[in-house]
Amino acid sequence: MDSRPPPPPLPKRRLTALDWLLFGLVALGIGLVVWRVNAVLVYDWNWPRVFGFVARFDEERGQWVANLLLQGLLTTIRLAFWGTILAALIGLVMGWWRTCDSLALRIISRTYVELIRNIPPLVFIFIFYFFIASQIFPAIGLETINTKSPWVDNTAFRIAFGDPALFTNFLSGLICLALFEAAYITEIVRAGIQSVPKGQWEAGRAIGLSPTSLLRDIIFPQALRKILPPLAGQFITLIKDSAIISLISVQELTFLATEVAASTTKVFETWILVGGMYFALCYLFAFIFARLERRAGRSARQET
Repeated sequence: MDSRPPPPPLPKRRLTALDWLLFGLVALGIGLVVWRVNAVLVYDWNWPRVFGFVARFDEERGQWVANLLLQGLLTTIRLAFWGTILAALIGLVMGWWRTCDSLALRIISRTYVELIRNIPPLVFIFIFYFFIASQIFPAIGLETINTKSPWVDNTAFRIAFGDPALFTNFLSGLICLALFEAAYITEIVRAGIQSVPKGQWEAGRAIGLSPTSLLRDIIFPQALRKILPPLAGQFITLIKDSAIISLISVQELTFLATEVAASTTKVFETWILVGGMYFALCYLFAFIFARLERRAGRSARQET
């Protein structure tokens, strides 16, 4: 039985007079900005007109349903969820290749990372969408998918991928986003693997472990704790970067917000509301990841 006492709890943070002073200055600055905007900008604010595009009452169903902005937010969440999974898989493979002994694999992964990181996102998305996806998708039959098939036209598919009629467009944006983000995840994985002390590698080789077993049983479990926090941050970055693929007509939040702003002529209300939706979504996930990270930190301290 381990007789060591548990680690002491972290000290609770308390607000000081300086903290309250800083909060007051921030509130004063925000109030000044709002006052100057109202004093200088001659604009007829109409928030209810924009809020109507978040949700609407369907008289046929007799209930509230998602309108354009909420539908776009749901598409953004789908892109972030599936994009993170796909980018993580690509990043894990490429990150492993960056550290393996094979020169060819190291060259391929390094070329991929440098190519993605040194091309502007807009240029990469246009090149992929018009020159790669437009050739590959018809060749594998995605352009002729039957949207009325029970395999596609069902509730589970709509929840996971949205409207079946827009699946090809959604998939193009998803792959673009995943390939772009995976380049950064590759470097996170590479740094995590290389942060494991060399003695761990030498010990695994000394007992006769194969390279695959060495990574699976010794290296990856140790690197995972260092990889997860930046991966959480990359997930939040992916949510914000999803706005870029609105340029290829993927109907996520930014694309639909542009349509709402154009149809209502309420540009300021639309983009302020959309900015608040992005902030709320990103802050929610940042809060969740921070709680998980603190819990993992407490578990690590208890183990040591």
